[in-house]
Amino acid sequence: MSNIVVVGTQWGDEGKGKVVDLLTAGVEFVVRFQGGNNAGHTLEVDDRQFIFHIIPSGILYEDKKCLIGNGLVVDPEVLLEEMEGLKKAGITVGPERLSLSEKAHMIMPYHRALDLAREAAKGKDKIGTTGRGIGPCYEDKITRSGIRAVDLTEPDVLEEKIRTNLQEKNFLLEKFLGASPLEAEPILDHYLAMGKTLAPYITDVSVELDQGVKAGKSILFEGAQGTHLDIDHGTYPFVTSSNPVASTACSGAGVGPNQIHHVLGIVKAYTTRVGAGPFVTELNDETGDFIQETGKEFGATTGRRRRCGWLDLVVVGDSVRLNGLDSMAITKLDVLTGLETLKICTGYEVDGQMVHQRPASLGKTEQCKPVYKEMPGWKEDITGAREKKDLPQAAVDYLSAIEEITGVPISIISVGPNRIETIVVKLPGS
Repeated sequence: MSNIVVVGTQWGDEGKGKVVDLLTAGVEFVVRFQGGNNAGHTLEVDDRQFIFHIIPSGILYEDKKCLIGNGLVVDPEVLLEEMEGLKKAGITVGPERLSLSEKAHMIMPYHRALDLAREAAKGKDKIGTTGRGIGPCYEDKITRSGIRAVDLTEPDVLEEKIRTNLQEKNFLLEKFLGASPLEAEPILDHYLAMGKTLAPYITDVSVELDQGVKAGKSILFEGAQGTHLDIDHGTYPFVTSSNPVASTACSGAGVGPNQIHHVLGIVKAYTTRVGAGPFVTELNDETGDFIQETGKEFGATTGRRRRCGWLDLVVVGDSVRLNGLDSMAITKLDVLTGLETLKICTGYEVDGQMVHQRPASLGKTEQCKPVYKEMPGWKEDITGAREKKDLPQAAVDYLSAIEEITGVPISIISVGPNRIETIVVKLPGS
C-alpha cells in the first residue's frame, strides 16, 4: 500500500478517526504529525467506543506501530491517561507499539493557565480555544523556549527551563492577566516522574520511519483538526495553532515530500463547526437541529455542541487546492437520511459578484451569501449499504454532484459510525 496522508477538509470533526482506523489494516506505521489534545478522534468497534486525543487511531490494531511526531505538542499527563485507558480495555501499549518523538514539545501547566486566563480576559471576543495550552506551547516552540520530550529525561535541563520560563509566565499570569502564579517544584517533580514512565517510548521518530520505508513498510499520516482551522490558511484568527494541511506531514513527522503518495481528504456530508468564527452555510433552524441531534454533533474533546449547516463546497474546494487531494472520503452520509430536500453550496455571492474561494477578510466572509444547488433527499436506511449500488439513487446523485463540483473522486463512503458501516469504492493509494 502507498504512503497516505489523511486530512480534514472542513473545520475538523469530519470523522478522520474512523477512516484512519479503516486504512490502518493495510499499513505498518500510523503517525500523527501535528496538533495536540485539542483534537478528538472517536471510533466505534465491536460496540465499544474509543476516543483518542494524542495516540494515533491505528492503535486498535495490535500488529501496527503508532508514532507521535515532532510536529505535535503533547500533554504527557493526557498521553499517560490514554495509555492507561487502553490498558484497562485490554489493549497493550508498550514501546514496541508506540513511539514518541524526542523532538515533540511538551504542554506545561503554565501553558494551560495562560490559555484559560487569556480567553477569560477577552470576554465576548474570545476565540473559543479548548483551554488545553496548545497555542501557548506552540508559542514557546517558536520563541525557542519550549520543553521537548527529550528534556523529560534530563533533570538538570528540565529544571533550568521550568524555572526560567516561570519567571516570564508568572509575570504575565499575575501582573497582566490577574491569575495565580505557579510554583516550580511541584511541576518539576511531576514531569520528572512522567518522564521516567515515558522514557522507553521517546525516540527519533524520523529515523524510525526512514528505516521502515527502506524496509518496504508503508505509512499512514494522520492529521488533526481541519484545513480551515489552519493557522495560515484558515478563518484566522478563529483557527488552531498549527498547520493541519497535508504538506505538514513532512515537517511534522520528519519525512521527505517524495514519501507522500496519496492525499485523502475527509469530507463530512454536511458542515459543522465548534466555537466562534464565520460559517456561511450555518442552519439556525429545525433542519440544523435535526442534523445536530441525528449526527450527535458534540465535540469529542470538549463536549460542546457543534454548529451545523449544509455542505459547503467552497470550503472543500479550497481544501482540494491547499492539500492537493487525490481522493475524498465522505462521512456521516446516513445523518442526512429523512431530509426531504438537500442543499449543496456551490459558491458565494458577495458585493454582487459570485466567488468560489473563501475571502481572507472576515468582514467579507460574513457578507457572503451561499448559492445553493438543491437536490432531493432520501428516506431509506443506508447503514446496511456495503456497495455504492446499494444506496438510494438520490444518495448516489448527491455523491456524484460532490465529485463533479470538486473534480475529485470519492474513494470511501461512511454510512454509519461503526467500522463495518463503510463502502470502499476504491482503496486510496491502490
